Amino acid sequence: MQLKDATPPTKRNETRAVDRRDFFKKALSTIIGGVVGLVPLAAGLITLLDPLRRKEAAGGAIKVTSLDALPADGIPRKFPVIATKVDAWNTFKDVPVGAVYLRRTGKNTVEALNVVCPHAGCFVDLSEKRDQFHCPCHNSSFALNGTIADPQSPSPRALDSLPAEIRNGGEVWVTFQNFKAAEREKIPVS
Repeated sequence: MQLKDATPPTKRNETRAVDRRDFFKKALSTIIGGVVGLVPLAAGLITLLDPLRRKEAAGGAIKVTSLDALPADGIPRKFPVIATKVDAWNTFKDVPVGAVYLRRTGKNTVEALNVVCPHAGCFVDLSEKRDQFHCPCHNSSFALNGTIADPQSPSPRALDSLPAEIRNGGEVWVTFQNFKAAEREKIPVS
């Protein structure tokens, strides 16, 4: 004995048509929802990962001091370099990023030297006699122009000179850069 479906044939076709319509509605809703959800997700990922793919802009000149702060006799003076530092997602305004020795070499010319010893990265000091720089870490000595003063010095190169210029009638601007220690060549630290 075979059981017959009690649902009339027209009702069965309507049910299948409704099921198909519901399936297509749900499928289309899922696809549209997925596409709409991907847009903010992609924008969020781009924003989150942007600092990792962005390279730090090359350092420009930074105002360090005024020409009046430097003695005319050519004795170097140490000055902090204050700048805005960007570290991936953070920006720090007006923080010390290093230091330089500045000295007048003429009426309107200035020489800038990074205070970091090229041997081991220690800060050099101006000697008490003020005739040379001295590194307290390994006894390297440098002339006032940054060249190695003692041939026995362990430093692989002279003090790192930096571009300096006078702007606006008396402001001293320096293009500050650190370099790798213990290398014969000046290799910028990125």
